[in-house]
Amino acid sequence: MSQVLRVLGVLFLMLSASLLSACSPPSSDAASSMAIEDVVLGGETFHLKVAGTDALRQKGLGGVAALAADEGMIFIFPDAAPRSFWMLGCVIDLDIAYVSPLGRVVSVYTMPKEPLQAADESADAYAARLTRYPSLSPARYVIEVAPGTFARLGIKTGSMLELDREHLKTLAH
Repeated sequence: MSQVLRVLGVLFLMLSASLLSACSPPSSDAASSMAIEDVVLGGETFHLKVAGTDALRQKGLGGVAALAADEGMIFIFPDAAPRSFWMLGCVIDLDIAYVSPLGRVVSVYTMPKEPLQAADESADAYAARLTRYPSLSPARYVIEVAPGTFARLGIKTGSMLELDREHLKTLAH
């Protein structure tokens, strides 16, 4: 019985890893050639890297050592669903906002960086100890920026963002 539970636990962690995003270790220099969208948040223009494919959404801001005050990433999904991000391989703190298909912010967090995977730590143990940040409601868009940005701009749960949603939908694959 314990072997069955162990196998189920490993399968659960593998499935969780495929569903979670935020930061992952750098896998290529694809991030340097990512599309950039200018998005106005709280009256300020941000230059957001677009994560519109599964591979880019899984990579997230992994390997990014710093963000300028006007930089970040927008994750665009083909549908609205409950989302959950984590800080796998992330070396910087981040603000995250989950956004509904209509542009309403459904949840906001400041995600502190967590210790990276230790040399003697299994991938499963590392993934299991990371904090998850759930959307709490279905989200189609997720925006990550430098920590403290959303508080400074007054963006919180319930805020409406003016996004070019029709254009953004075309960027999700």
